[in-house]
Order: sequence, then C-alpha cells, then structure tokens
Amino acid sequence: MSDSSLFHSNEQYEATINKKLSDPQLRKNLKSVMNTLKTNRKNLINARYTDWEGLRELGKAVKLKALSHLDELLERFERNALKNGFHIHWANNAQEANEIIYNLAKEKQVSKILKGKSMASEEIHLNQYFKEKGILATETDLGELIIQLIDEPPVHIVAPAIHKNRYQIGEIFADKLGAPLESEPEKLNAIARKHLREEFKDFKMGLSGVNFAIANEGAIWLVENEGNGRMSTTACDLHVAICGIEKVIESFEDASILDTLLVPSAVGASITCYNNIITSPRKEGELDGPKEVHIVMLDNNRSNILADDHYYRSLSCIRCGTCLNHCPVYDKIGGHGYLSTYPGPIGEVISPQLFGLDNCGYMVNLCSLCGRCSEVCPVKIPLADLIRDLRSEKAKEGRGGVKGSSNINQNKAEKFAMKMFSSFATSGTKWRIILWGAGVFAPLMKLFQHTLPGLKNWTFHRAFPKINSGLHGKIKHMEGVIYE
Repeated sequence: MSDSSLFHSNEQYEATINKKLSDPQLRKNLKSVMNTLKTNRKNLINARYTDWEGLRELGKAVKLKALSHLDELLERFERNALKNGFHIHWANNAQEANEIIYNLAKEKQVSKILKGKSMASEEIHLNQYFKEKGILATETDLGELIIQLIDEPPVHIVAPAIHKNRYQIGEIFADKLGAPLESEPEKLNAIARKHLREEFKDFKMGLSGVNFAIANEGAIWLVENEGNGRMSTTACDLHVAICGIEKVIESFEDASILDTLLVPSAVGASITCYNNIITSPRKEGELDGPKEVHIVMLDNNRSNILADDHYYRSLSCIRCGTCLNHCPVYDKIGGHGYLSTYPGPIGEVISPQLFGLDNCGYMVNLCSLCGRCSEVCPVKIPLADLIRDLRSEKAKEGRGGVKGSSNINQNKAEKFAMKMFSSFATSGTKWRIILWGAGVFAPLMKLFQHTLPGLKNWTFHRAFPKINSGLHGKIKHMEGVIYE
C-alpha cells in the first residue's frame, strides 16, 4: 500500500490539523526541538564554515549535474555495482518494491527483518505490507523504534520521534517493553539498547535506505549516528537497501560535498558518528558483512518528475529536513498534520508529485510563503516558489502536468473571490473604498467573529486583525513620499 492508494479529504486534513493545534504538549515539544536544531545549525555554520553559501552552490551544481544525465548515471551505477557483487532490482512503484523485498525474504525463509532508518521504506509502506504477509519488520533506529511501539508514522524525515519528550518516551518503554519507568536520556538509551541487542542476536535479513549511490564506484553511502545502521547492514546474511533513483550521483567527491552540507543542515553537527560506505558483500576471507547485498532502485513516479522541466528541481533534495526545522507551520502541527510520508515544505513539493495532487493537494495550503525553506535549503531548491506554483496547479491555473491534476475540479467560489480581489487590488479607488468599509465595519465584525461563516474558521486559531483604513492617508503625508 502506498500514499497514492489513499485519499484524504479536506475535512480529514482540517480535523487532523485542528487536533494538532489543540495539543499544547505537542506544540511545546516541537518548539523546543526546532529551536535547538535551528540554533545548532546557525552556530555551527558561523563557527566552522568560511564560505557556506559557496558550498551550497557546489551542492546545487552536483545535484543538477546528476539529474541532467541521470539515465546514464543509473546505467553506470548498475554496471559497476554488479561488478562489485551487488544484486540490482528495478521497481517502478511501491507494489513492485514491496514484492521484490518480500520474495527475497520468502526465498531465504526469513520471518523477521531488522531495519535501519529508511524514508523510502516508509514511502512504500513496507512494514504494513510485511505485516499482512506475516513477516515482522522491526525498527532499530531509536526514534523509529519509539513510534513503532505506539504504531505511529514518523513525524519528521530525520528525527521521527521529536514530538515526544523524554517523559513520554519513558512511559512508552514502560508500557510496551515492560521496562522500569525512567526519564533520564542515558537510562532510556540503555533500555532501547538492551531491547535491540536481543533482536540483533539471530537475525538473517537487514534493510536500510541509501543516502548517496556513487555511479563511478558502484557503491552506496549511509550516514547515521547510532550504529544500528551498521548492525543492520553487516551482522546479517542478507542486506537489502532501498534507493530512490534520484540518490545516484557521479563520484565520491560529489558525495563528500553533499555529506558536508547534509549533516550541519540536519542536526547542526559537522559530521555524523558513522559513515558507512558499502562497496560489496562479504568477500572471501572476511569475517563479517552480509553474504548478499540487494539494492532496490525505486522509481515511484520519480521519472515523471524528472521529465518535468520545472518541478524536476525538487529531486535535488538530500533529505536533511532543515526546511521542516525552519517552517513556521510545521513547528505548530508537526509532520502528522500533513497526512503523508513526507511533511513540511519539501513534503508539500514532492508528495503531490509522488502520490498525486488530488491526494495531497491540501498540503500546499500549509505554507505562509515566508521563504525560509528556500533560504536554508542546502542545495538551493526554490521550495517556496515551487509550492506557490503547485497552488496554481491545484487552482487549475497551471500547466496541468502534475500527477493527479486532471482529477481536480476548480473551485468556482474561490475563482470568483480571487477575480473580485484582483479587481479591487488593481484599482486605487476601489481598494481605498474597501479599506474604508473594512475600517468602519471592523468593530461590528469583531463582535461576531466566532459566528460569521468563514470568519469564525479564520479566528479560531488567530487574533482578529487590526484594520487601519486610513493608512494610505498617512503614507500620503509622509515626508519624501510621492502619492499617486
């Protein structure tokens, strides 16, 4: 099952968002973590990097170069990976990817797999698919483990359990693992470590994602901080890696540039604890490592995105999550409010393209167009611009090329309202009359702000705005201003 098989109505989105906005603990947790991540990133960049903007330009160039001849790089990667002893599989969609991995597990008589962190596996809903087939997929990343215990999806593409504080996590471990109730991070880590060590003792199949796939070397590069990724990929007989086709780049030099951008952007650190570069399965005479490594190259509509001469830039994403950390909407509702695998600004751009604008179109409303996401993206994806353009697609005023756009009906009331707004906003006389009327009737509207249709929805989570109908008059009399 994939996101494209689901449909979320506007009412579902609004009910979920209202629920998240009404959760003070969630908002407190998100604000605390987001502020920490933003501060750490800012301090590190100021202290350690002499030309961060120049590095961003290099990262942008690396990704755009790779995307410009991705077909050739994919063939080169496959050719060199096969020489190294890897097995390469091609999956057009989520169903094919799940079937490939399931058939491998069935062939090896595997009933349990251990997973390192992989957003691609979340994208294809691998855990649910395996559950339906009677195979247990256990998460080994600490954040993923926490949310798996309570049957929730990740709330963030880098830190999947940031919506839970240490007291809540302690309660989860006590309830689900039978552990003593603790709240100190060191003790919580010890509980998770003890639990996972038992899982690692006898597993045969491990699964991971891929951060970078290097075409020239036929190798894959994984970054992590906990060591579970290394265990999941080396202590098993069979390692399966899920790789979105856009993760393929040309060289180790290119990967080094992207890695140098990824880690500071994601968590405000200069380097992760583990950089796992996998070049082959276990060779003769080696004592550890998997006997077989299978890489599933996942398309899932990425080829169609690449073919779009405008939206293809969204495939440059290196999944750092910094756009989420800086988003003034995300830090109020968290990732679950987006009802999609990929939340936040990058989610608003890629989710409608991957899963259909008719399925995820509401997401593009969850943006203030403040532009922070574009300012901090390490590879300079113009996220705010792309979100605005997807809004045009949703309003049936775009080119109509985004997946699912043909299934969207134009909102006639919205079209009429925008036509009227355009008429008033482009006429000085009409605009001043409207402002005057708003100023006169504002006190009356404020009295009925919680009962008037439309206005009550706006003011449910917002303060009633102060309307100054005489602003143009004040500007007219400002020294040095020529008012026409």
